[in-house]
Amino acid sequence: MIKYRFSTLLFILTLFSSFPLLAQIPQVPAELEFADLIVRINPQARREIQLDVDAQYRNPNYLKVKQERVNLYMPIIEDILRDNGVPEDLKYLVIQESSLIPDAVSTSNAVGFWQFKQGTAEEVFLRVDNHIDERKNIVSSTKGAALYLKKHNNTFDNWMCALVSYQMGLGGAKAYFGDRYNGKRIVDVDRNTHWYFKKFLAHKIAFESQIGVFTSNSRMVEVPVHGPTTLAALAKKYGVSEEHLKEYNKWTSNGKIPGDRTYALVYIKDGSLSSEPAIIQDSKPKSNTSKQSASTSPAYKQANSFPRIAGNTTKASQPDQITVNEIEGVQAAQNTTQSKFSDQIGLKEKKLRKLNDLEPGERIEAGEYYYTKKKKTKAEVENHIVMPGETLWSISQKYGIKLSSLKSKNRIRKDSDLKVGMVLNLQDHRKRGEDIRIVKVNQLPPKSVMAQSPTPTPSASSETQVRTVTPTEKSSAQRTHVVSKGETLFAISKKYGVTVNDLKSWNNIGSQNIISIGQKLVIFTP
Repeated sequence: MIKYRFSTLLFILTLFSSFPLLAQIPQVPAELEFADLIVRINPQARREIQLDVDAQYRNPNYLKVKQERVNLYMPIIEDILRDNGVPEDLKYLVIQESSLIPDAVSTSNAVGFWQFKQGTAEEVFLRVDNHIDERKNIVSSTKGAALYLKKHNNTFDNWMCALVSYQMGLGGAKAYFGDRYNGKRIVDVDRNTHWYFKKFLAHKIAFESQIGVFTSNSRMVEVPVHGPTTLAALAKKYGVSEEHLKEYNKWTSNGKIPGDRTYALVYIKDGSLSSEPAIIQDSKPKSNTSKQSASTSPAYKQANSFPRIAGNTTKASQPDQITVNEIEGVQAAQNTTQSKFSDQIGLKEKKLRKLNDLEPGERIEAGEYYYTKKKKTKAEVENHIVMPGETLWSISQKYGIKLSSLKSKNRIRKDSDLKVGMVLNLQDHRKRGEDIRIVKVNQLPPKSVMAQSPTPTPSASSETQVRTVTPTEKSSAQRTHVVSKGETLFAISKKYGVTVNDLKSWNNIGSQNIISIGQKLVIFTP
């Protein structure tokens, strides 16, 4: 009897402990949007799809592991799909195909994230041999999947048909659908709808609410690599273990990366996605009917620690030594021409201009950082507050975001449209008709100080206090010192009558006290 009661109690506790999870299971709606389609689902199909949604939530531990993988890989997948003109909704297909397991293998010998067979992989320009299998590379395989899906959608002009053709092949999908859905923007789903599309809808519904719900602070970093090199060498460069790189880069079977093309290396970086945000409040007072007071307004992440420099900073002016915002880059040691600078770093002048959004004839400025690999389509932080003297180009360089992306996200085309205090988007696109938010800022020092100062403290008043210097610094004289060969922080501090800690604080210098020749230091003298 005691044993029976204990078992019953355990069952009841387990049942009740599962209630919160069950309550969170998404329910299949009667209508939803997919890509550019309106999908209407009848009751019978809704019940069928709901069974697949429920199955995703059946094992909480497995769901958590899967959710973490989804959130690690999705930012990369979304960027690639967007860049290739494929609706972001197609990202749920990779969950359906492989659960984002890089070396997943199907019964039909399809391999990798997007489950390509070798012949299909080669059609979309993936390398597959005994040394390299790009089907296991999240960047390469996603580009291949985007190319494949877009090509098929060109035939149907209907993303449902294109999606089903991913499973059936183009010929099979043509025979199955004919042309009855070509160009249609409303799709009715019932018991006769292809099972593959219904299974996709189940994954979309199951994980749509989970995107961005992180179970840890980890994030995935993508860096372009052109060999020949090894994972062992790259592990030292990026400060991770070789085993870690092997775990997330199974596309190279022997740890060697050849020099035939540029490959995408990924690794996991722990910690917060950005520096502490500055709290920005509306310059306009909130009305009494507002649901959100000024003290609880959204937080915008500010640029006080950008650009982020890593690697061998003592040789920052040499190629292949540092990364700038996790992109390979180099620091200009002196003012020079694009032609001379390109020769110094072993890069074609035209490519230098393209990578850095430079106009022909623009001078290379000493102390500035320039990229030697492609900039990204979005930054690590969500927003930037425009400061005096900044341009669209300087902001794009600060974060390693393409100038065209910065302009597109904010619907701004020229510097004359910038206003001090504007809150620019660095990740999401501003909606049509949406005004750019402008916050009030105090009188600010030059942008060189803004780029290197500690994160400002939020003000309790109704207008934003974006600060970069302490009250004692405000009344001090500001000057710039260019580091020359052989100089140390201690020698520079003695020269200006300040402390080493002051120099480090003003210029965001780390604990290793590393400075480089040509680096510009901001100094406040009494």
